[in-house]
Amino acid sequence: MSRRSLSWPPIDPYLLALLGTVALAALLPASGTAADAVGGVSTGAVALLFFLYGARLSTREALDGLRHWRLHVTVLAATFVVFPLLGLAAKGLVPVVLTPALYGGLLFLCLVPSTIQSSIAFTAMARGNVPAAICAGSFSSLAGIVLTPLLAALLLGGSADGFSAGSLVRIVAQLLLPFLAGQALRRWVAGFLTRHKKVLGYVDRGSILLVVYTAFSAGMVQGVWHQVTPAQLVALLGVEAVLLAVMLALTWYGAGRLGFGREDRIAIQFAGSKKSLAAGLPMASVLFGAHASLAVLPLMLFHQMQLMVCAVVAGRRANDPAPQPSAADPGRAEPVHR
Repeated sequence: MSRRSLSWPPIDPYLLALLGTVALAALLPASGTAADAVGGVSTGAVALLFFLYGARLSTREALDGLRHWRLHVTVLAATFVVFPLLGLAAKGLVPVVLTPALYGGLLFLCLVPSTIQSSIAFTAMARGNVPAAICAGSFSSLAGIVLTPLLAALLLGGSADGFSAGSLVRIVAQLLLPFLAGQALRRWVAGFLTRHKKVLGYVDRGSILLVVYTAFSAGMVQGVWHQVTPAQLVALLGVEAVLLAVMLALTWYGAGRLGFGREDRIAIQFAGSKKSLAAGLPMASVLFGAHASLAVLPLMLFHQMQLMVCAVVAGRRANDPAPQPSAADPGRAEPVHR
């Protein structure tokens, strides 16, 4: 057995930063006037984050991927149809396995869009259709700005503490309008963003850390952590492991049954089975407000789990025998030339 096969799956350094932020909120939560100030800065940071998302989304990549519409529809269906259905099915685990609060967070996890960066990275590692993964992740993120709050209003509604119809208005003001502004100004700011990509990456991650600190500070002040026991967290991890395993199997074998080739199946599996922490955390802060701490906990745990499991899956896919040349698939996207 090679040394590479014995290596541990990756632990995302950013997840360690997130956990450190949670610990800081537990030890030094913002309260009173400080909480109001942090909340105001957090709101501005979320708006900036989605402005940057809009300014970075390449219209050319989106148009290049439209020719492979069957693949994108499949990923969108997995993300916004199959995942929510599985989340609804998990309601049968309440209250024996999951508390109502943790179930609300699990269901929210099932509603957020797919990832972009890690889906692309794992698709490339497994020798899959990278251009399709780029477009599928971009389409999912764009659709999620509209679909996630609408699905939350439909499926969570009053069952989620702090959620109300007014959340949709806040979504438009804090997420959709900044995103559209970024798209409108992209021709003027794209060059600047490209030249300062590394620095702006810190702005992205710093904004999300601020959202996490704000949410978990509010949770500490309200005493929500007294509602969760270690046994309940273990049960949540078990449920999420089953959820991830089911989605990995459905996206792989389902794509095969739909007639997709190996490279497309890889892109569908990694883009259709994963959830975006970067998009989900800001959305939760808007949708759930002061009650966001428990709502984002399942998403944070699922994020690290999907990275570890998908790293193993991608490694095994990369070691598969090379596929034999075959007739060109008319649905496959051509490589994006830059």
